[in-house]
Amino acid sequence: MNDRSVRVTLLGTGTSTGIPVIGCACRVCTSSDPRNSRLRCSCYVQTPDVNILIDAGPDFRYQALRTPVTRIDAVLITHHHFDHVVGLDDLRPYLFNNRTAIPCYTDAHTAGVLEKMFSYIFKDRDYPGVANLDLISVAKPFEVVDRTTGTGSIRITPVPVRHGNLSIFGYRIGHFAYLTDTSSIPESSFRLLDDLDVLVLDGLRHEPHTKHLTLHDAVEIAGKIGAKQTYFVHMAHSILHEEEDAQLPECMNLGYDGLTFNARLS
Repeated sequence: MNDRSVRVTLLGTGTSTGIPVIGCACRVCTSSDPRNSRLRCSCYVQTPDVNILIDAGPDFRYQALRTPVTRIDAVLITHHHFDHVVGLDDLRPYLFNNRTAIPCYTDAHTAGVLEKMFSYIFKDRDYPGVANLDLISVAKPFEVVDRTTGTGSIRITPVPVRHGNLSIFGYRIGHFAYLTDTSSIPESSFRLLDDLDVLVLDGLRHEPHTKHLTLHDAVEIAGKIGAKQTYFVHMAHSILHEEEDAQLPECMNLGYDGLTFNARLS
């Protein structure tokens, strides 16, 4: 990784149940192809100065050991659903040697919900050993810095998208953008997605869903955005990796757990 790039690792690329689904014997859930085993969606972004986690779901502890995720300077939270936030308490080990609070950025509505879901972390703070997390609501681009030194500022741009009836955030870091759990993208957000090296975009399945893009719709939106490379995530167990990936347009592919890639930082 050079000083003008970010390195991204997809920690998980599956839908809210994870793949394989408990008790399911379908061809995806029983596949021997490791690309069909999908933990819940999360992403690790490494820059020369700052390391960022996007979402912390129920699989985060295992993901962090498997990758490994050795340092976190900030967390970007897309929305409050269980499969994206329930692993926040597993951030505690990152505070053992550095008690400086880990900032957790999200939109105002999600922040309000998380204060209720995790009141012992964000409000009461009366439990010994509670994770030292700062919940920060944002609406405009902001800066993230090295949690130890306070230097190495990286600019983050929230990208509003629709997740059914919810307005949630995707995020842009340099020439990389991450848009999970998306059913549509407001026209005003498309201008935030110009000149991307890599786009990561929701693509649940072929059948319509009220809160997620179908793979067909995701391909159309990816074509409109025009990133040099697009990876689809949050796939259900109706998506067999080898079969579906072979049918995608050029420069579009299914993501998979452990996939890494680089994008320009500036």
